[in-house]
Amino acid sequence: MKPQNHKVLTLWDDISLTDEETRILRTPSSDVPLPLTPEAREQISTLVEAFLELEGALGLAAPQIGINRKIVIFRNKGFDEEHWSRKERDYDLLINPRITQTRGEPVRGAEGCLSCPEVQVEVYRFPEIKVRAYDIKGNRISKRYEDFLARIAQHEIDHLDGRLIVDYEGPIYFPKEKKSFFERIFAKIT
Repeated sequence: MKPQNHKVLTLWDDISLTDEETRILRTPSSDVPLPLTPEAREQISTLVEAFLELEGALGLAAPQIGINRKIVIFRNKGFDEEHWSRKERDYDLLINPRITQTRGEPVRGAEGCLSCPEVQVEVYRFPEIKVRAYDIKGNRISKRYEDFLARIAQHEIDHLDGRLIVDYEGPIYFPKEKKSFFERIFAKIT
């Protein structure tokens, strides 16, 4: 496997908040122009490459690698496998996704995020959603996601609006040995 070339932006590093990266992550994304332009195709390709480079990642949104466009990618199976196949059929890529329907009572679950390293937050998500979007070729699609896959899709789509797991009201979990660091961080971002 080739070395990682794409940096995932984070709200903080090992020392403090990352102001510029936080600004990018907090900025709502713009729609991808359709039909797909050469620039849009390049941005999509960059996101796919970045996602496939990551070990253990379930999903990635374009803003997380500094692309301010509405594009998300996430596994659609093999969630417990660190070394999954990385074949195109094993992930979904959604362009300009919109959640058009939600079903069921929201369910609480612990979520982590590449852009919020070392923490997990209890987040309520709908157990079933319907999404309208465009696929990697620019074709209009409609997808229904349930349970864990619905949670992943909602998490990634949140990134497109500049929303992260730390913006939810649920309990936040972090390593005990970093308690003072995270208390300082969360005092600044809430």
